[in-house]
Amino acid sequence: MLEYRIEARRIDAHGAVATTKQAEIVLDTDLAGRPDAFNPAELLLASVAACMLKGIERVTPMIRFELRGVAVELHGVRQDSPPKLVSIDYELVIDTDETDQRLELLHKNVRKYGTISNTVAEATRLQGLIRRAAP
Repeated sequence: MLEYRIEARRIDAHGAVATTKQAEIVLDTDLAGRPDAFNPAELLLASVAACMLKGIERVTPMIRFELRGVAVELHGVRQDSPPKLVSIDYELVIDTDETDQRLELLHKNVRKYGTISNTVAEATRLQGLIRRAAP
């Protein structure tokens, strides 16, 4: 079993900082919000995106998938009462010359083996698509 640890601490009424290893990230904990930091919902979306990107890095050598670039866009919908994300939609955009079938194989593997995406999918609707980048 792998284990993960972070520490987060309040800086002031406007923000906090989370640390792990030699990295840190500023957190938006201001009730009014702040434009220079991720709020908790955005952090969750960023975690799903990072999971998908890391999954692509892991699986491309195994299936010998050639690509020039990857982007992922996510959109989360939050309900007010009780507060929770009810859905997350994503679009993976791959710059590649691989076939459509190979593109779908990549998507299947990213969805099947993503620790964060699998965890989130148990709690909310997570759906999306993979497409080729425009030339």
